[in-house]
Amino acid sequence: MIALRQVALQRGTQRLLDNADLTLNDGVKAGIIGANGAGKSSLFKLLLGELGVDQGEVEMSGNQRIAHMAQEVDALDRAIIDYVMDGDIALRQAQADLETAQASGAAHREAELHGLIETLDGYRAESRAAQLLVGLGFVQTDLKRPLSDFSGGWRMRVNLARTLFMPSDLLLLDEPTNHLDLDALLWLEQWLTRYPGTLLLISHDRDFLDSVCDHIVHMHQQSVELYRGNYSRFERTRAEKLALQRAEAAKQQARREEIERFINRFKAQANKARQAQSRVKMLERMGDIAIAHVDSPFHFRLPAADKTSHPLLVLDQAQLGYPSKEGDLIQLDKVNMTLLPGSRIGLLGPNGAGKSTLIKSLIGQLPLLAGKRVPGEHLKVGYFAQHQLESLDIKATPFMHVQRLSPTASDQDIRNFLGGFGFAGDDAFGEVATFSGGEKARLALALVAWQKPNLLLLDEPTNHLDLEMREALTEALASFEGTVILVSHDRHLLRASVDEFWRVTDHRVEPFEGDLDDYRQWLKERLESQRRDARSDKADHQHQQASGDSREARKAARKAAAEMREKLRPIKKVRDQAEKAMEKEQNALTALEDRLADPALYTDASRKAELTDVLAKQADIKARLDDAEQRWLAAEEELETAEAELLEAERG
Repeated sequence: MIALRQVALQRGTQRLLDNADLTLNDGVKAGIIGANGAGKSSLFKLLLGELGVDQGEVEMSGNQRIAHMAQEVDALDRAIIDYVMDGDIALRQAQADLETAQASGAAHREAELHGLIETLDGYRAESRAAQLLVGLGFVQTDLKRPLSDFSGGWRMRVNLARTLFMPSDLLLLDEPTNHLDLDALLWLEQWLTRYPGTLLLISHDRDFLDSVCDHIVHMHQQSVELYRGNYSRFERTRAEKLALQRAEAAKQQARREEIERFINRFKAQANKARQAQSRVKMLERMGDIAIAHVDSPFHFRLPAADKTSHPLLVLDQAQLGYPSKEGDLIQLDKVNMTLLPGSRIGLLGPNGAGKSTLIKSLIGQLPLLAGKRVPGEHLKVGYFAQHQLESLDIKATPFMHVQRLSPTASDQDIRNFLGGFGFAGDDAFGEVATFSGGEKARLALALVAWQKPNLLLLDEPTNHLDLEMREALTEALASFEGTVILVSHDRHLLRASVDEFWRVTDHRVEPFEGDLDDYRQWLKERLESQRRDARSDKADHQHQQASGDSREARKAARKAAAEMREKLRPIKKVRDQAEKAMEKEQNALTALEDRLADPALYTDASRKAELTDVLAKQADIKARLDDAEQRWLAAEEELETAEAELLEAERG
């Protein structure tokens, strides 16, 4: 258990917590949310003993093993798989003691240590570490390479793998998704849902919080408040509270009507593509979500250029990559893209497949190796990428950055504009050198927006942004009238912002006929296919080695395969039952969400009891749906393992 009792915490001149109370039971998976500077990371430091309270007390269950991701990565000469295994200190000590015992010939001590290593699951340690690294995007040939071979983002992935490898009862993760692509994020999501201990997770990715967390801790105005359920349920609960406050009612209703006007306009234009329909549903939900964020300091628009071209930009039989003396490195081949005004495209694909290369080629930053790039006459590009944070003038202020772009703009127009991005009052005149990563990202976005592009390319724009700023960006992108190309691991942003997906993989760029759920299924099938191929290769090799086996051995293998097939039947039955339960609960959930989309349900005081009842039913259905999903996932994993064993038995 973790308990904060009447805790006050001050950092410098800033009061982070004041008489804060919080109790978290063992086994919870809690998302820690709040604006940048609310004290989320300081809460972790309290639990780690790196900070002391100014008042009150922090209580924790005794003998808890805590795993927390280190901020600095050392041991750069270590192979990454060894670096990950170094996270289990007890195992490494036992292995070192075993070497000493073997060298001294202490047979009794050696036997004891073999038993200890078995208890620590040490003989599977390298396999477990490899699974973590591959899940986070590394390939087998990377595992023996030293840490120094990798960039900062990839080192953070290694650090994350090391943290997950550590034996722990309490896992503290601070923005673990920042350096992950969508594929690695989906893998991490599944890993964390199966984590048996207590998880505290700081994240600004709402879909990630929804999938992993069963509680939300909201740090707000020097207090902490615990909500049951995932992030979406937190929003609805908080929206209900705010909707019942009369002072905010008129402001909330105006916000809802603004969102509804946009939805109605978009519906008339949307085609029947599954992606577009998915976006319509997402936008309809935004009317409800907006209430929970009515007190956000961030509200801004992304104005588009007055003129446009048809088409805006064309790539014709383009070959994309990087020239070198040894021969061109071709990442993408035979790329044909025609960007029309109003197109809204999300790029999907594994890390390193070429998504960023495609974007750099589209804007002309990276010359084509072959083919044509044909820009429209009125093309005006707005480009946001993480490296732009480093290109900001750290000695300048937000006001100066905008003024340099438009020297004739009035001071008041610049200040009004910057206010929407959270730089209100004197904040517009603060030096960039003192800014956090989130503040720099907000400024970089503001500079893109100020230039009024008609083609907006965003490469992971939500890194460093907190949830309120992400929601403001989602709303602004939803109503942006220009063309959008978006790379992001934030699925909420993707669902609300794009009408179609393009898949970048295997050196090709092609339309993906489906939505994010279809992509998750495609990714799963792709991984399963790769595993089957690997198992098949291994089985073929083993079969060749054992070609001289006796008839009795082959007969035993056939018998084992028959027994294994019998074992598959009850597993498949459990999986199929869970799948039917998921479908039933999803249909019920959709019906309830249709009722929750009615604006009058929130504003009509006479319907307060109905709203409470619907929200309670929704929470129950979500819980049952989550339970069915967990049963389905467990059955799928068990089935996959059993099928692999069956394949080996049949080939044996």
